[in-house]
Amino acid sequence: MLKIAFHPIYKHPLPEGHRFPMIKYELLPQQLIYEGTCTPENFFEPEFPDDRYILAVHDQDYYTDLVNIRIPPKEARKIGFPLSKELVERERIIADGTIKGCDYALENGIAMNIAGGTHHAYTDRGEAFCLLNDQAIGARYLLKEKKAKKILIADLDVHQGNGTAQIFREDPSVFTFSMHGSSNYPFKKETSDLDIELKKGTTDEEYLSILKDVFPKLIDEEKPDFIFYLCGVDVLSTDKLGTLSMTSQGCKERDAFVLDTCRKLGIPLQCSMGGGYSKEIRVIVEAHANTFRLARQLFF
Repeated sequence: MLKIAFHPIYKHPLPEGHRFPMIKYELLPQQLIYEGTCTPENFFEPEFPDDRYILAVHDQDYYTDLVNIRIPPKEARKIGFPLSKELVERERIIADGTIKGCDYALENGIAMNIAGGTHHAYTDRGEAFCLLNDQAIGARYLLKEKKAKKILIADLDVHQGNGTAQIFREDPSVFTFSMHGSSNYPFKKETSDLDIELKKGTTDEEYLSILKDVFPKLIDEEKPDFIFYLCGVDVLSTDKLGTLSMTSQGCKERDAFVLDTCRKLGIPLQCSMGGGYSKEIRVIVEAHANTFRLARQLFF
């Protein structure tokens, strides 16, 4: 059975007019159940994870300050959300959804998190709507518990996974791959193990051609026994914070290729949703829903 992490805390209240579309975390599971892609049994509710898994990624001082809401105002502003106890609890629960998703992926081939993909969180700071790096925490969990030896993080969000790149810079057991808009945030990029920068206006055809050439080669060369997929839908031409020109169909084909490649090779896959900032919320929800539909069709 497809297992999906979801908790009501994912939809965190924000000031009116805030540009982050928090409502998508409420609408997405509703849509999946309404259309029959999922039933309530597909969803599991994450909890607070063991702190040692978070501290395998994040500095003790940073995490202590975060939990106690002691982040300096200048640093807190970079996060982009008003800092609160509930926001930090939300991030910890999202991380647990990805940790538990790792075990479900080992069991079933794939697992999903309605939220997550918080790839701008560094070891010692948060930024750009990211406080704790959920997939980095999941990767260290698998390595710490000896459930994986070599991990590939495939980040196809329109923004570079700068925090993820920094976290694993000196760790040969995790290969970081980021394919993103060259002129998108972050404007000062980190160095992933493989970065592919896409020019403004990149279309479906060009994007998919590059991905279909690179992704199988990466797997063949690195031989990962677990893959994390950050499937942001901010690659769409309608995205307010993106610079690419992909259609919803192109985004769906991207997901289908990644998921089917992992399925055919028998490599367990954990998916976190990442970004999506199109003006119309229905466009965001539909693009995300496609990823879950494909997971259901291809794996179950």
